[in-house]
Amino acid sequence: MALIKSVKGKKPILGKDCFVADNATIIGDVEAGEKCSFWFNSVVRGDVHYIKMGNYVNVQDGACIHVTHQTNPTIIGNYVSIAHHAIVHGCTIKDNVLIGMSAIVMDGCVIESNSIVAAGAVLLENTHVESGSIYAGIPAKKVKDIDPERLEGTVKRISNAYPTYASWIDNE
Repeated sequence: MALIKSVKGKKPILGKDCFVADNATIIGDVEAGEKCSFWFNSVVRGDVHYIKMGNYVNVQDGACIHVTHQTNPTIIGNYVSIAHHAIVHGCTIKDNVLIGMSAIVMDGCVIESNSIVAAGAVLLENTHVESGSIYAGIPAKKVKDIDPERLEGTVKRISNAYPTYASWIDNE
């Protein structure tokens, strides 16, 4: 059974048709929109600030979303994928974004819409990811603009697919 807990009287609020895996953890001041999914071993911890997520956000297996005490909430837009084992901490992610597997997004970062943070990338504090770009490396830098086919075929396809994947899980 998923671990959903209040912190100082603030309980997570999940929108319509959200999926929460049996061992996902969601605590504190967390608000998620419709058709979000929280996969196995994911942790979304709004204990020392708030986390606000739009619609069609998927937090994949082992991903961690956290905040910075009193200074940086985490704000995530619509149609965002936080891939396996990514860390998202005290930052803003706008609409139509893919955060790749094992990527790290640090405090104060802003990721503009229609962008990709590549697998394994490390965005240092206060990095600003330009709209329509792909950032990769350690530390992450812009490597190229995202083409429309990649935006539709990767970023949007993944965020739209996760509610379907969630429907395949048997509740035994």
